[in-house]
Amino acid sequence: MKKTTSKLKTWMKGVFVSSLALTVAACGSGGQEAKPADNNAGGQSGTAAQPADSSGDPQRLVIYTGRDKNIFEIVLPKFKEKYPNIEVETLEMGAQQILERVRAEKANPQADFWWGGTQSALATAANEDLLEPYKPTFADKVPDLYKDPQDRWYGEMLLPEVIMYNSQVLKPEEAPQDWDELIDPKFKDKIVIRNVLPSGTMRTIYSAMIFRQGADTPEKGYEWLTKLDANTKEYTQDPTNLYLKLDRQEGVISLWNLQDVLIQSKKNNHPYDFIYPKSGAPILVDGVALVKGAKNQDAAKKFMEFLMSPEMAAQLAKERFQFPSRTDISKDELPDFMKNLELKPMELDWAVMAAKEKEWMQHWDENIKGKGKK
Repeated sequence: MKKTTSKLKTWMKGVFVSSLALTVAACGSGGQEAKPADNNAGGQSGTAAQPADSSGDPQRLVIYTGRDKNIFEIVLPKFKEKYPNIEVETLEMGAQQILERVRAEKANPQADFWWGGTQSALATAANEDLLEPYKPTFADKVPDLYKDPQDRWYGEMLLPEVIMYNSQVLKPEEAPQDWDELIDPKFKDKIVIRNVLPSGTMRTIYSAMIFRQGADTPEKGYEWLTKLDANTKEYTQDPTNLYLKLDRQEGVISLWNLQDVLIQSKKNNHPYDFIYPKSGAPILVDGVALVKGAKNQDAAKKFMEFLMSPEMAAQLAKERFQFPSRTDISKDELPDFMKNLELKPMELDWAVMAAKEKEWMQHWDENIKGKGKK
């Protein structure tokens, strides 16, 4: 991915201050066993009614996805309403698993559509000639940073990484306002972190902390992470344990993706709030693509257009806190918290991040984790 430009910054500000147009899924679903999804879940209201398209012979659509069931239950029934002649089958797995499976099936593709993948996984698939080029009708509504220049994949939503805190303990002004405040000694033993290596979200945040200190001199980033480790009370096994520690106030600050913070606070009633770092945040892209050589490309194209329509993007923003990548979603169709939130991206070179992540995270695990207090 190319480096964030000032033009993009201007776009992002305009999107969320005036006419907004944002991805845990792929990060949080890795390692799931592939299994058929329940495609008969009831839909929810919120998307404008669309006439059914019953023309043509029966079609099949096979989707490999890293998205959660709570997304399926909104999208799939409505797609079925519009295209009753298309029978949809979904297989759930992590983004890396999807990549490996599509790669293994290259000679005889079994999937038609890839729904929910990181920019790294999708870019790798594109470079290996696993994705079918397709320029959708909304192509010019997605910024260059969030799509493939050859139209082989498009970002569906954006996933900013933010500072999360227990709002029953800290007032907004008492929480860290930017990344460097996290290493202030006053926050010693107040931070709990989801175990880094198994988590795409945490690997991204930690790699970004190294990159911002200078990718050519990772020692500076290692020093910063050592100070963060000194303030970290515990690394939890998984997100469930992270939430438990925060609820019990065994720690009051963490780092996490914004969509999940909103889901946990607004849907699941956890006492969480967030600070969007003043200097900017790493923003992951959760994207979609057509599998090259797919047997049902017409159905796959229809699903891409439907999934990323303004109506569906607005409904997923309201009901599942997804920040759409499209820039043309009316602010009147978005939840209040999105209307005035500026998603300022941290300046990162995603290609360098992808190339260095394994090395950087191995160094952190072997030389920094649990050693900052010594």
